[in-house]
Amino acid sequence: MSRLWGGLVVLLFLLLAGCETVPETIPPPHPPGFVAMVIPSDNPLTEAGVALGRQLFYDPILSLDSTISCGSCHRPELAFTDGQAISRGIAGQAGRRSAPSLLNIGFHYKGVFWDGRSPNLEDQALHPLGDSLEMGANWARVARRLNNHPDYPGLYAKAFGQADLSKEQTARALAQFQRTLISANSKYDQVQRGEARFTPQEQRGWTIFFDAGYPTVPMAECSHCHTEPLFTNLEFANNGLDSSQHLQNFRDQGLGAVTGSTYDNGKFRVPTLRNITQTAPYMHDGRFAKLDEVIDHYNTGGQYAENVDPNVRPLHLNEQDKADLLAFLATLTDTFALNNPAYYPLQK
Repeated sequence: MSRLWGGLVVLLFLLLAGCETVPETIPPPHPPGFVAMVIPSDNPLTEAGVALGRQLFYDPILSLDSTISCGSCHRPELAFTDGQAISRGIAGQAGRRSAPSLLNIGFHYKGVFWDGRSPNLEDQALHPLGDSLEMGANWARVARRLNNHPDYPGLYAKAFGQADLSKEQTARALAQFQRTLISANSKYDQVQRGEARFTPQEQRGWTIFFDAGYPTVPMAECSHCHTEPLFTNLEFANNGLDSSQHLQNFRDQGLGAVTGSTYDNGKFRVPTLRNITQTAPYMHDGRFAKLDEVIDHYNTGGQYAENVDPNVRPLHLNEQDKADLLAFLATLTDTFALNNPAYYPLQK
């Protein structure tokens, strides 16, 4: 009998110990009006996982020479962009494109990066780590650093139930943190919740943006691609940046280089307009320094290519129309998201 009880006690101890190593999951962020975020079944959010991902995101330990981190190109105060036309990696090397905002990136289920080459954030996290123009990491070297670090083995064990400091677990932690980067408290959101009101100029800009006042107020065709509440439709489009008589002639093929379809050449992800006042310069190559230039580009109707989006057409906006549109775009700035050092669910 004593042996039986002894065995049961040992079994119970092992079961309890095993339970303690399984991190408790937490619900994903779900702001009012947003669709539910899709979370991979093998990478649920946990408070420990998010905390680990946040520490890794800002730690240059993941780069080849320990000089840059993910946060070097994705700065919170710039809506997780870097203010550069073309981002720079280790040794100051110029990358290929501008750093896109990461706010609300957890809702992007149609591919991430400007060209959509990664299907999810777990895959995305590995690209800049190994890219020689970005962080240039040699994983064997990074793994040694992490294992020799006084904190990381314990943080990985707490986050995933075991001290597996692999690049796969690193990517999962980074993905968890990025899914907590939420922007849903701009003046626009407050108006939607009945907590604030637009000024007359902002209201007219809203009407122009959403084509809601034609023919009295002109249409800007913005909301076809920049749909609320994310202010992106998550699709990829050619917005008439470059003239091309032949689709093979685009210097940067964008989505076409990923899909292999010639008709996708020159298409790039429709970026979010949330916090757009903070993310200059604009477009995938940072060619426009100011929002006024962006509006002027669309007002002229862009440049010809066979696959230009049909909503890119001459708009005939006058100076007042453009000023009102800019006033509305400024209501998409979320100062809480730009200044809060800890994101959901860690914010207290």
